[in-house]
Amino acid sequence: MINLNVRVSRFDPARDQKPQTEQYTVDVNEGARILNVLQAIQSQDPTLSFRSSCRAGQCGSCAVRVNGEPALACMTEATDGMLIEPLDLPVIKDLVVELVRGINSIPRIRPCDCHDIPDPALIARLKPLRDCIECLSCVSACPAMKVTEFIGPTSMRAQMRIALDPRETGNRIRDAITQGLFTCTSCQRCRVVCPKEIEIPGKAIEKLREIANREGLTLPRHQAVADLVKRTGRSVETSDKTFLDQVPDVIEPFGEVKGEVGFFVGCMFNGRLPERALDLLEVMKRVGIRVIIPKDQICCGSPLIRTGQTSFLDEIKEKNIRAFKSRGITTVMTMCAGCGSTLKHDYETPFTVKDVTEILTGIEIPEPARLDEIVTYHDPCHLMNGQGISEQPRELIRRVAGSFVEMPAQCCGSGGGVRSGIPEEAAALGELRRSAIEATGADSVITICPFCEYHIQEHTKKPVKNLMTLLLDGYRKKEGK
Repeated sequence: MINLNVRVSRFDPARDQKPQTEQYTVDVNEGARILNVLQAIQSQDPTLSFRSSCRAGQCGSCAVRVNGEPALACMTEATDGMLIEPLDLPVIKDLVVELVRGINSIPRIRPCDCHDIPDPALIARLKPLRDCIECLSCVSACPAMKVTEFIGPTSMRAQMRIALDPRETGNRIRDAITQGLFTCTSCQRCRVVCPKEIEIPGKAIEKLREIANREGLTLPRHQAVADLVKRTGRSVETSDKTFLDQVPDVIEPFGEVKGEVGFFVGCMFNGRLPERALDLLEVMKRVGIRVIIPKDQICCGSPLIRTGQTSFLDEIKEKNIRAFKSRGITTVMTMCAGCGSTLKHDYETPFTVKDVTEILTGIEIPEPARLDEIVTYHDPCHLMNGQGISEQPRELIRRVAGSFVEMPAQCCGSGGGVRSGIPEEAAALGELRRSAIEATGADSVITICPFCEYHIQEHTKKPVKNLMTLLLDGYRKKEGK
């Protein structure tokens, strides 16, 4: 037996104005699940309310938040000091939330009288979309649903599953658009929290957008971005000299060469924020990394994939792979979270792709000077959710910032084509970021994504800095001494 101290959120809307956290101490068997802990607590306090049924991870009824993350209580191992809260949905009592409305909104098939049966290849495509247990963890974590009438990620999953089924009689694409298909920010949060690991953004939402594109239903602003990529190789307009115009093909470090990388720049750093990429090069010089910069690289294709405009995507991939492979590059470094996630997951590359924070935390680097600055950090969705990178940026920030204050991670609203296609939604999510930033009391906001930086800066008076700029400031302060 082991002794665990846990905290549980308690709330009865009939008598309480807000939730309160209560502390409990229980004895449970080694390896006990959260559900076992809740049952032990209920034996002490019968007023505690929670749901459970199958106890095998198949019904979804016991979903809760554990230390802020959705989890199935029957499948997740209990830990000492954990905080158990309800999903971020309307609370009926304690850990019991309203599920009926969300489950009833999930589309159902409208079958025909025909006898068409899906072939094995189609069944293989359908299967990952059928694994949903309707726990609504994805719905509770979806940022778009906080500010729009979006029907939600699992409903989009259902729409794609039905759209593939030959027995369906209706046109699901127009239904999906009406229900908010283009409001998804591609933040990948639904995939991360799904207990069945269903890839809703990639296998449902982006595929629905591809069908919409084939039917001529792509948003006009998204079409304009695709036209720009086709015409210029870049997804953003540029006016001044680009980053690639300003730098040589190879940047040597100041001293001993400790490593070598190829730098995939990305459209924003190349055309809109080249000074951030220049700061990265200055950091690389100081840490001993040779940087090779192929000048024939173009847009990674992420804006096209996220908006379903993939007709010339293969050409883009081939050109980018050739640009780095022809120079014998074995490690490609990215600083744009979206580019990094796209190269890692949507390409089949003959080289390894690493975010700059992976590069810098994977080697021994000189210590920068401490800056007299309180900072907070915004997790880019395509870095945290898309690449599973969250600790590496924090490790670097702690080396240079005078003080570091955490901020809850949430999408800023700039991804998935939302900023260009549905700007009012992007602005609403940006305002939520502003409120979170102000609550930290930080002097400045650090991030490592150009789209996040650009968008957040429109919604806060605090300076928004790239992590590479912060590091460079620390090195220059040290050199000044």
